[in-house]
Amino acid sequence: MKFSSSGAHLLALASLALASPILIGCASTESATYETSEEVSVKPGINKPFLDPELDVEKFTGIFEGESREVFHYRQEIVDAMGLKPGQRIVDVGAGTGPFIDPFANAVGEGGKVYAIDIAPNFVEKLAQRAKDEGHAQVEARLCGENSVDLPANSVDVAFICDVYHHFEYPRNTMGSLHHALAGGGEVVIVDFDRIPGVSRQWVLDHVRAGKEEVFAEMDEFGFELVEELSVDGLEETWVARFRKR
Repeated sequence: MKFSSSGAHLLALASLALASPILIGCASTESATYETSEEVSVKPGINKPFLDPELDVEKFTGIFEGESREVFHYRQEIVDAMGLKPGQRIVDVGAGTGPFIDPFANAVGEGGKVYAIDIAPNFVEKLAQRAKDEGHAQVEARLCGENSVDLPANSVDVAFICDVYHHFEYPRNTMGSLHHALAGGGEVVIVDFDRIPGVSRQWVLDHVRAGKEEVFAEMDEFGFELVEELSVDGLEETWVARFRKR
């Protein structure tokens, strides 16, 4: 699930929002609560495939939800390790095609809230429809920006970033907006590839910007303290870590 984006298709999204209460675009005044600062892209072009207004959602569903993809295959184990509680509010940052919608909705229950956000309008449409089809009224699909999660202050308890942190072109602003959106003591769970020169696959070395230690250092700089690394059976080339908002 990739954190992809564009400001295109807003008219189409607005029409869909009228048809379905689940879909909300980020242009609403409610979400305009964090002011981003100027930041240079740390990896220009990484989200280019997702900026295409003709993005093929079904193609990416096959990629993101293939059984050979370990974070998909072990998604329930990842959610179980997070220890979510009924009534909590969670945001799935870069939710993509939505493979975590069902386990998150079940974990927080009908009294909880799941924000499934992405910067690709076509993915947001898919997320809204998937939530509707799976009967999860507590799931809200939202379009967000390339440099902001576009959520109100203190609106979530937990943030989930799976195979997406390395897709943040503007990590300082994105994590700053997330820090703003998290309630006091709120947590961030990051799932990402181990990037170890000489050990990791070449695709990982070419595609993933930062290794675990670098991500940890950036999170500390952005105002999050490392709480623990989570052990999830089955994950071989992926690490999972929990951070807390300072």
